[in-house]
Amino acid sequence: MIGAFEFGLLYGVVALGVYLTFRVLNFPDLTVDGSLTTGAATAATALMSGWPPLMATAAGFVTGFIAGMITGLLHTKGKIDGLLAGILTMIALWSVNLRIMGGANVPLLRTDNLFTPLRDAGLLGTWAGPAILAVAVGILGLIVIWFLNTDIGLSLRFTGDNGPMVQSFGVSTDFTKILTISLSNGFVGLAGALIAQYQGFADISMGIGLIVIGLASVILGQAIFGQRRVWLAVLAVIVGAIAYRLIIFAALRVGLDPNDMKAISAILVVVAMLLPRWRAKFSKAPKPKQPVAVEA
Repeated sequence: MIGAFEFGLLYGVVALGVYLTFRVLNFPDLTVDGSLTTGAATAATALMSGWPPLMATAAGFVTGFIAGMITGLLHTKGKIDGLLAGILTMIALWSVNLRIMGGANVPLLRTDNLFTPLRDAGLLGTWAGPAILAVAVGILGLIVIWFLNTDIGLSLRFTGDNGPMVQSFGVSTDFTKILTISLSNGFVGLAGALIAQYQGFADISMGIGLIVIGLASVILGQAIFGQRRVWLAVLAVIVGAIAYRLIIFAALRVGLDPNDMKAISAILVVVAMLLPRWRAKFSKAPKPKQPVAVEA
């Protein structure tokens, strides 16, 4: 249970990245399936080369940011469909990640990382671990909320809502799209760096199906909390990531096959997307008229 909370908080960083493209920009970005591994591979290789853990983690963010920038440039400057641009970058990143790691995986079991002090102090595996991670992810969420309320952040939000109107005010939508996609994949790369250090290895396949996990977290959280305000939407995606990991944990505890987890994730996304429509449909359903009593 505690491990599910810890993993959920780490995947909350992924959910923040997916939220920026899926909700803020209204852009279906599949780059995240590759950029998570890119961030993990970069951080793991840097740690093995003797880099300080904080610098290696920051390098994971930077490489994820660059991956997102490539997708943004393909879409805006190359005029390639957004979905296809993300797929092309994701495919290319498979080879790039193998080059970075020099193989299919990089073990970190004997390498000091950001979580080593917590493990040495015996905090991981207790409720102190999720509490510390919640503070760190909460600070990151506050940064996202602050950024989205700045002038640049507002231009990003307006680009997703009405791109032509933003252009009429002299804002370059190409710049806002590239920046949003880059920041999104930067967060995903940061999450990959953290997850690799938490689990003790980076693997070439760790990002497969990540977009489904990210969407499940975003949609599940916002189906519960809604998205009327930015701070509420950001809180919702983090809580959604935790809820997703808890659902997966419960599914495994009741005896479901781990090979079925991808199908369960897809079903969660479908249910979360249909839930608001069902709720609206039943709330608008006409109530049956009560028979009027007639006096004799």
